[in-house]
Amino acid sequence: MNAPSAVFLNSQWETLQAAFGSRLQRDVPLAPYTAARIGGPADAFLTADSVDDLAETAKKLWKIRTPFFILGSGSNILVSDAGVRGVVVLNWAKGTRLDDTADPPKIWAGSGASFGQLARKVSAKGLGGLEWATGVPGSVGGAVFGNAGAHGGDVAHNLRMAEILHQDGRREEWPVEKMEYAYRTSALKRKSMNAVILAATFELTRSTTEQTRTLIDAFSAHRHQTQPPGASMGSMFKNPPNDYAGRLIEAAGLKGTRIGSAEISPVHANFFVSSGTTRAADVLELIKVAQKTVSEKFGIDLELEIELIGEWN
Repeated sequence: MNAPSAVFLNSQWETLQAAFGSRLQRDVPLAPYTAARIGGPADAFLTADSVDDLAETAKKLWKIRTPFFILGSGSNILVSDAGVRGVVVLNWAKGTRLDDTADPPKIWAGSGASFGQLARKVSAKGLGGLEWATGVPGSVGGAVFGNAGAHGGDVAHNLRMAEILHQDGRREEWPVEKMEYAYRTSALKRKSMNAVILAATFELTRSTTEQTRTLIDAFSAHRHQTQPPGASMGSMFKNPPNDYAGRLIEAAGLKGTRIGSAEISPVHANFFVSSGTTRAADVLELIKVAQKTVSEKFGIDLELEIELIGEWN
């Protein structure tokens, strides 16, 4: 991530304060806001409490030409030890609206809502379609952006519409087809567009609480058997075509490999786990070891599923 220096941000501080007043915070540690509990500080930090607040915040930042990163649940990212230059916007746009009278039923959610909690909420009402997502740790916005998936399901099969804010201030409703989904990616992710996901609507199916609970219990049992507990970023690498990243890393003899306090999980090799003292630099070195070793042994280049956020050497 090419980012402006702290000097640049200092020169903009008065402009930021004029725009955001007491909402604006400085030098906020980001580790507590990430799933892996890793990362340095944000030069400036704002919280958006609703979809409209998120939209207005983004528009103001674009207007004063200040770079920003929107932080949801903090999963699927690795924040550098040096932190993030510019502004980090914590997305707490968590409102939801369920329409179970529609045919088919649907639920609207702000992009800061927990995707897993959303799935559990509708499943508890006997509405199906999102059972696969009950263990997904990310936010709705992150799930829509990256086409999150698990247990054979993914966002591409459930999304009906995403509400997108463009840099020119337009709020546009994108049907699922416009997202151009592929495995763990979307048009927004591939094209690095200056746009913000504000909300999303998901299509559901009619079911029963017994049926949804049976599916959720099965998915949960599988997850506990195959994924490590504790702090992690989620799956580190995308699965290559017709193979699995975890299988390749394990076959390369790297399960349990450690650098500092970062470790390739002995339970599942596509999960890197950490203690509270782990440095992002150690995780990055472990990533490079896995990529280099798998490439040398099998001729396969592992592609990151997580995103590297912040200032890296």
